[in-house]
Amino acid sequence: MPHQQVYKSSKLSKFMGRATVKIQIMPNSPEADLKAIEKKAEETIKSLYAEALIRIEEKPIAFGLNAIILTFTWNDDLSSDELENKLREIENISSSETLDLVS
Repeated sequence: MPHQQVYKSSKLSKFMGRATVKIQIMPNSPEADLKAIEKKAEETIKSLYAEALIRIEEKPIAFGLNAIILTFTWNDDLSSDELENKLREIENISSSETLDLVS
């Protein structure tokens, strides 16, 4: 009989109910302070879900404008729409959109 790994519910709950989310934030101009936007975006995510693990990248778009790409783990029962709306409230943000959501 093959060996089977048995997980206690406390260990299994660490892995269930998580999703990986990738959101793109567009600043309103090339002169926008990306580091300030990144810091505020990270604070916003952590205010909604304190356990989020966040990776932040800058992606060149055109004419000196860079998008901010946030990739993070998220509790999959939370709405990414609510997060996008909160991110749009950050100063110097023109838009935010979910690029990818993997459960």
